[in-house]
Amino acid sequence: MKAADASPGMDYWYVLDGGDPVPDPRSPWQPLGVHGPSRVVDHSAFAWTDQRWQAPPLSSAVLYELHVGTFTGEGTFDSAAKRLGYLASLGITHVELMPVNEFPGEWGWGYDGVDLFAPHHAYGGPDGLKRLVDACHAAGLAVVLDVVYNHLGPSGNYLARFGPYFTARYSTPWGPAVNLDGAGSTEVRRFLCDNALLWLRDYHFDGLRIDAVHAIFDSSAVHFLEQLASEITTLEARVGRHLVLIAESDLNDPRLVTSQEAGGYGLHAQWNDDFHHALHAVLTPERTGYYADFGSFADLAKALKNAFVYDGRYSVFRNRNHGRKPVNLSGSRFVGFLQNHDQTGNRAQGERSSMLMSVERLKVGAALVLCAPFIPMLFQGEECGATTPFQYFTNHKDAELGRAVSAGRRSEFAAFGWRPEDIPDPQDAATFLRSKLAGIRPENEPQACLIEWHRRLIGLRRAEPDLTDGRLDRVDVQYSEEQRWLALRRGAITLVCNLHAEGREIPLPSPGTLILSSSTGCVTSGRSVVLPPDSVAVLKDGA
Repeated sequence: MKAADASPGMDYWYVLDGGDPVPDPRSPWQPLGVHGPSRVVDHSAFAWTDQRWQAPPLSSAVLYELHVGTFTGEGTFDSAAKRLGYLASLGITHVELMPVNEFPGEWGWGYDGVDLFAPHHAYGGPDGLKRLVDACHAAGLAVVLDVVYNHLGPSGNYLARFGPYFTARYSTPWGPAVNLDGAGSTEVRRFLCDNALLWLRDYHFDGLRIDAVHAIFDSSAVHFLEQLASEITTLEARVGRHLVLIAESDLNDPRLVTSQEAGGYGLHAQWNDDFHHALHAVLTPERTGYYADFGSFADLAKALKNAFVYDGRYSVFRNRNHGRKPVNLSGSRFVGFLQNHDQTGNRAQGERSSMLMSVERLKVGAALVLCAPFIPMLFQGEECGATTPFQYFTNHKDAELGRAVSAGRRSEFAAFGWRPEDIPDPQDAATFLRSKLAGIRPENEPQACLIEWHRRLIGLRRAEPDLTDGRLDRVDVQYSEEQRWLALRRGAITLVCNLHAEGREIPLPSPGTLILSSSTGCVTSGRSVVLPPDSVAVLKDGA
């Protein structure tokens, strides 16, 4: 039959040069998985109810990262939609979905996707995803989608048969690099830009989080990310909705989020791993792997004032100088967090912070994230101190590939000193099942106090303009390495934390009134505050 005769709901294949049938590289739906037929979708048929929706500014955002397959017991778009009221009541403004495009098997993280235009069949397919986004907007929540443009997964990856989509001139840790600057790359770039536009236009997403942009290799005069940002700006004007691009990057390169007029790529924000590492290493004794570069209060203070700790400074872990100074950039160009899927799932046992530190330290970490000059982000279950792990899991049907993934996982983390036998098998269904977020029970402790703590911190951030002021030159940080305290001052708001094993009297920059504390033992006295061990207090001038 002719392509023009295809109708919604019809299944089809492509046959190249008389070979076996393969799915459409731009397939909108793969109901039988990555090796099955493609299915025609009419995007205009869905009845959206969000015509008046407008996302909040990113500078005012509180992000919540979730994995659809483990966020609920059912692991579907529709079941996730049932929890949106809880997220809205917490004060979340933006839901960030880990990748949902088609990937091999029934469950996985989604970063080995191959059908970039097709929502995963086990989650609920195209209409299920649209229902989730529409429900988010009805609940007052913006939605950001995680997309992967640096590589594709190995299983079901037929893209190379259709053209020069990959190149041997570069390599990534996860597979062949995408060809963005070689012969034939114009159409490759078009393929990826069209994918981004699809999610924002046809699925009504409010933004994209772009995975590992340091593995997007492009020596063109106009970098792919710059082209993508320009095309998103054009779409934003056409649809009349605010759209954002957030990068994950290991480069510490501020040019990613510098405006195009100033010579940057024009992305809106990037994840700040330095802030995470500095905070984690102060709250825990871990110093293996990249944590070897962190651990001092001075590092945390620099992260709070400068965003990057490594801004051209020598890195022991990398054995070279790393990063570049972020000059004249707002803190709202950076996303700060205590946990995310990587920092949790790429541990040997997928331990959350709740499994590595006390409830008291969880409260300190939350306060620093939500009072920092960055866009705060929580990872699913963080707000209640969930103790279920989040581990790396796959469901490859190719037995040989599954064995290779399992073996590779065990050898990947030698730098952290983790024993191979301690690494859960990604291919074992139990690894996926134990990663399901256990029921959130606000009536039980310590979940109740942690949920209320996060709710109050988010409310404070929303109520106090100084806490959403991204001007880093207005951030002041004082600390004592020996006495293990730190004071963060932002306008009239001062956050003071004590991580010493004993109580401490900590000087204040000016007299303030206590407006929030993690312990009843916090006492103010003129220009000082007495804090019990592992506690945090927030004060306001003249309150």
